[in-house]
Amino acid sequence: DVMKRSGFERLILVFLLMLFSVSKSTAQQKRLMTFVDVIDVKQIYGPRLSSNGEQIIFSQSTADWAENKTVSHIWRIRSDGSGLVQMTNGEDGERSGSWSPSGKTIAFIAKRGEAPQIHFLNNEGGEARQFTHHEDGVRSYQWDPYGKTIYFSATDPKSDELKKREKIKDDAFLFEQTERNVHLWKIDVKTGTEERLTTGDFTIRTFRLSRDGKKIVYTRSPTPLYDDVLNAEIVVLDLTDGSEHIITENHIYESGVELSPDNRSILFIADSDEEMTGHYYQGNLFTLSVDGGKPETVLDDFLYEVSGATWSADGKSIYFTANMGVRVELFSCSLKNRRIKQLTDGLHTLSGFDYVPSIDRILYSISTPREPAAFWIASMENFTPRKIADLYPELKEFALARVETVEWTSTDGEAIEGILTYPVDYEEGRRYPLLAHTHGGPASSDKLRFDGYDHARAGRGYAILKPNYRGSTGYGNAFLRDMVGHYFLHADDDVLTGVDYLVEIGIADPERLGTLGWSAGGHMTNWLVTETDRFRAASSGAGASNWISMYAQSDVRIYRTPWFLGSPWQSNAPLETYRAHSPIFRVYRVKTPTLILFGENDRRVPMPQGVEMYRGLKANGVPTELVVFPRSGHGPRELRHRLYKMNKEFQWLEKYIMEREFSFDSPPGEEEE
Repeated sequence: DVMKRSGFERLILVFLLMLFSVSKSTAQQKRLMTFVDVIDVKQIYGPRLSSNGEQIIFSQSTADWAENKTVSHIWRIRSDGSGLVQMTNGEDGERSGSWSPSGKTIAFIAKRGEAPQIHFLNNEGGEARQFTHHEDGVRSYQWDPYGKTIYFSATDPKSDELKKREKIKDDAFLFEQTERNVHLWKIDVKTGTEERLTTGDFTIRTFRLSRDGKKIVYTRSPTPLYDDVLNAEIVVLDLTDGSEHIITENHIYESGVELSPDNRSILFIADSDEEMTGHYYQGNLFTLSVDGGKPETVLDDFLYEVSGATWSADGKSIYFTANMGVRVELFSCSLKNRRIKQLTDGLHTLSGFDYVPSIDRILYSISTPREPAAFWIASMENFTPRKIADLYPELKEFALARVETVEWTSTDGEAIEGILTYPVDYEEGRRYPLLAHTHGGPASSDKLRFDGYDHARAGRGYAILKPNYRGSTGYGNAFLRDMVGHYFLHADDDVLTGVDYLVEIGIADPERLGTLGWSAGGHMTNWLVTETDRFRAASSGAGASNWISMYAQSDVRIYRTPWFLGSPWQSNAPLETYRAHSPIFRVYRVKTPTLILFGENDRRVPMPQGVEMYRGLKANGVPTELVVFPRSGHGPRELRHRLYKMNKEFQWLEKYIMEREFSFDSPPGEEEE
C-alpha cells in the first residue's frame, strides 16, 4: 500500500509507476509492421572503405511502387558517422560502387542506355559521366592499384549473323548451346582505350587483380552453364608478358580466389573435403602455390563453414568470415602456427566485409533481428571495432518481435538449433499459433538477422520457428552430409521435433500449426504434409515434388546427385531412392490444405514440379491452389508479386489455421477508401 510507506519511498514508487506508464504508452504508440512495410524496408549492402579510411560508400535499395521494382543507389558516409548523403539518383539505379585508389573518384555500374556500363563520379559531387561504352555492357570490374587502368569482365557480343537472324525471327536455337562466354578486358582510365585480355572457348567465373597490379587470378569453366562450375579451373594471367598458367585440374569449384601479397600463393574457398577429392562439403579454406601442386587446408578441424576470406597486409595471416549456424562471425588465422582467433562475437550475422591492406583496417556490416544493417570499422592491429552510425532510425516507429535461439533434441539424439520469433503481444503461459518456416538451400542456414516478414507475422499473433535441420551448413560436414544418399533421413524429424519442443514448453498451440518454405523449404513442406496431418495449413514455394523429373528439368544437378548417389538415367540407377524421397509418390496421404507458389520462368525448380503436386493434391480432394508469378524466376522480384505472395500465403494460413478472413495489404496509393 503506497500510503503505508515513507514519504521518500512513496515518491520513488510514484515515479516508477509514472515511468512504467509512459514506457507502456510509448510502446502502445508503436505500430505493427504490414507486408507493405516489409517491402519498404530499405536494403543496405556492399560497403567500401576509402583508401585513407575516412569515408565509406555503399548501396542502398528502396521500393519504387510506381515502377513496381526495387532501385539501388550509391550513398556515402564519413567513418565517424557524419555526412550521410546520396551520391547517385539514376532512373534505373546503380550498383557495384568502388573507390579509385586516390579516393577522388567513385566508380559504379549503371544502365543509362542499352547496356550496363561503368560510370565515374567526382567524390566532391557533380554529374556522373559514362566511362565505358562496351558492347553488351560490363558485368564486374576492379581498379588497378595506381588508378590508371580498370579491369572488367564482359559477355561476348552476339555475332552479326545472329543479330540478323533474330531481326527476321529466324531464331530457333540449340538448347544449352547458345550461352555466350564471359571474358576479361582492360581499359585505360585516361584515354578510354580498351584491350581484350582473354579469348577462347571458355567463360570467366570470377577474377581478382593482385595487390601489385601485375597479375590476375581467375577461374574459368568450359561453358557458362551452372553445372559446369565443377569443371572450372584456376588460372593466373601475368599482365607483364600476357602469359597464362593453368594452376588446377580437378572437379572442384574454387571460389573467392586471391593472390597472396607476394604473388606466390593463391587463397580460395571450396566445398570439398580436405584432400580435394570430392565436393558437397561445407566451404573450406585452402592455399595453393602458383606453381601448382596439392592444395593445403588452412583450417584444421574447423567446424564451421567459411564464407569469405582475404590475405592480411603482410600475407602472414588470413581474415575470414564463417557461418556458425545461426551466426556469422569474423576470424583470423596465423599461417605460421595455424592459430585461429575469433574476432567478433554476438547474436548477429556479419556480412560485406572490406579490408584495406594499405591502412590495415576492416569495414563490415552486421545485421541483428532488430536492425537490418550497421557498419563497424576496426584496425586489425588491436581490433577494437567501432559502430559507425544508426542507418535505420525509421524502424523505431514499429513494434518489433522478440527473437532468440532455441535448441532441442531430434529423434536420434542429435542437438538441433533454430530461431524462434515470439508474437509481438507474447504473454508467458499463453499458447500461440506456430509456423514452422524452413529455409532454402538446403546447404544454408537460418541466421540471427533482421527479417521483416517475421516481424509482420509476429505482429499478427504468430510464433515462427526456423529450424536448422540436418543438411544445413554451419554445424560441420557430418551434419551437412546427413542428406547424402537419403535426402529425408533426419531432416524432417528435426523440424517436427522442434515443433514438439515448442508445444511441450507451452509456446505453441498443437491445434494451430502451419508449415511453409521456399525452394528447399518448399521441398520440405511438400514432404512434411505427406508425413503428418498435424499441420492445419501449408504453403510450398518452388518445392520439388518428383525428384526424377526434377533432376532432368532443373538447371542444377551437381548438388543433387550426392543426395541419391547417382543420376536417374545411369546404368543401375538408384530409382528407388529417388522415388522413396519424392513427395508425389506419397501425395495420397496428404490431408493438409496446401498452397503452391511458383515463378513461371524458374529454371532452378521449374514450374512443372508445382503442377505435379497440384494435380496430385487436387485429384485426392485436398484443398489446394497454384499461384504462378509471370516473368519470375526462382522467387518473385517485382514488388506487386512479392506483396501478393505474402498476402496470399498469409490469407491461406489464416483461413485454415485460425478460421478467419484476412484482407490483403494494398500497395501505397491503392488503399481502400
